Amino acid sequence: VQLQASGGGLVQAGDSLRLSCAPSGRSFSARIWGWFRQAPGKDRDFVAATSRSAGGTIYADSVKGRFTISRDNAKNTMYLQMNGLQPEDTAVYYCAASQRGIWGRVRIGATYDYWGQGTLVTVSS
Repeated sequence: VQLQASGGGLVQAGDSLRLSCAPSGRSFSARIWGWFRQAPGKDRDFVAATSRSAGGTIYADSVKGRFTISRDNAKNTMYLQMNGLQPEDTAVYYCAASQRGIWGRVRIGATYDYWGQGTLVTVSS
């Protein structure tokens, strides 16, 4: 199974983008879905995660109030709505899924079994 992320692009500060992530297999299911990002020359950072079974969503402090993670279960697709984008949001954004992960460890990359190829978001000032 491959996760396919899309929706990145070049925008100006203050603009919005919506990223999407869908598995190649229509029957694929996961316990936890998440987004991470990696800025040039930096480590990969947690952005947001959601879990229907855990009944929650969680965000990195840096994106709280600006980004919204969601899932369309009918389409088996995850989204990341990004509003008020800033140059510091520039990064490659990766979606990820975990079938047996623990909600308390969603900020950790090793929790996830499947990763998308990444989609580049560039925010100009």
